[in-house]
Amino acid sequence: MKLYADSPARRGVQAAGDLAAVLYVVLCIAVAAKVHDAALRLATPGREIDSSATHLASRLHDAGQSLAGVPLVGDSVSSPFDGASGAASALATAGQRQEHAATALANWLGVMVVLLPVVLLLVFYLPPRIRFVRRATAGQRLLDAGAGPDLFALRALTNQPLHVLARIDEDPVAGWRRHDPAVIERLARLELSAAGLHPPGRR
Repeated sequence: MKLYADSPARRGVQAAGDLAAVLYVVLCIAVAAKVHDAALRLATPGREIDSSATHLASRLHDAGQSLAGVPLVGDSVSSPFDGASGAASALATAGQRQEHAATALANWLGVMVVLLPVVLLLVFYLPPRIRFVRRATAGQRLLDAGAGPDLFALRALTNQPLHVLARIDEDPVAGWRRHDPAVIERLARLELSAAGLHPPGRR
């Protein structure tokens, strides 16, 4: 597999682009972690409410149970404590819901902050790199197998824009058909250069 072009300048640009892509992903992950931690702080009040209200409900329930044993007036005296204990329990439940909602929000924000930029990177950067690797790898295999310039010249006639072909010859197709060595060589170099490869004599 050929990941980078033979040309030092183009190879340097590709290597810098790959390094920048990796650093970009690492930065997105770091930012996502910061966002997650910041959003997770929203769960702190809910957690504190849950803890305090649960403790208060337990104390009120214990006090009600103790007063319930008082002869004659126990039930009437303990009833307000039981009601207050129930209200504290409801407050603790609300605190738990707030904590769970804040935790879920923090998780989703963390995922979205890292997912969206990485998806954009994969959509816009990765496909051209994959196309280059496939094209360069296939071209290198053909060169290693001894493919001559005719094949790459024909590929140039098929792939290259007309204004680029016009700089090669007034009629590059005719030149290729009559096996003009100069035209074929220039066409082959053009295609190999587009694929990130040097002709065999220059490698």
